[in-house]
Amino acid sequence: MTNVQYITHENQRFGYEEGAELALKGGCRWVQLRMKDADDGEFMAVGRRVKALCKAYGATLVIDDRVHLVKTLQADGLHLGKLDMPVDEARALLGDDSIIIGGTANTFDDIRRLHRQGVSYIGCGPFRFTATKKKLAPTVGLEGYRHLITLMKSNKINIPVIAIGGILRDDIPEIMATGISGIAVSGAVLNAVNPMDEMRKIIDEAEVGQKLNER
Repeated sequence: MTNVQYITHENQRFGYEEGAELALKGGCRWVQLRMKDADDGEFMAVGRRVKALCKAYGATLVIDDRVHLVKTLQADGLHLGKLDMPVDEARALLGDDSIIIGGTANTFDDIRRLHRQGVSYIGCGPFRFTATKKKLAPTVGLEGYRHLITLMKSNKINIPVIAIGGILRDDIPEIMATGISGIAVSGAVLNAVNPMDEMRKIIDEAEVGQKLNER
């Protein structure tokens, strides 16, 4: 699993597809297509173009929430929020163990539940307040990540954990030092003066952090 994920968003300069392309050009190889306010028709129209981009760059495409569109879009996987369908139920519907299914966690109880349900990876956060998501859960912070990773180790839960939520490039070394597997970014890339360059720098920081973790 890649240690940097890009979650689609839009701002005044870039739409969902443009943002995904900039992230891919910057070296990102994991895109989560998240379009909470779009209907299925709009989601599929953008999704087909983003899928083609991911295929061209050899990147993984995961879609947010819409279990019923995974196979139609030929996505590599699915990410489910805390209020979405349970992971094991989605797995039963999809009927394919090779499909990636990620889940959102904010507490160790969330992590334990997702582990029981057979999740592929966990998106854990928010690291700090972020305006890109509504109904935000309590922030986790560095101490929270350290605590959760310690609990996972003591309970022999070995699942990749991706930090998410308001993460900026300068945060990455300290976040990776907690034992986290990787980070997910959105606004940090899309709102940068040069999104491609910022994506490259974020990936470099995450790779350095991962190497330090492995020592």
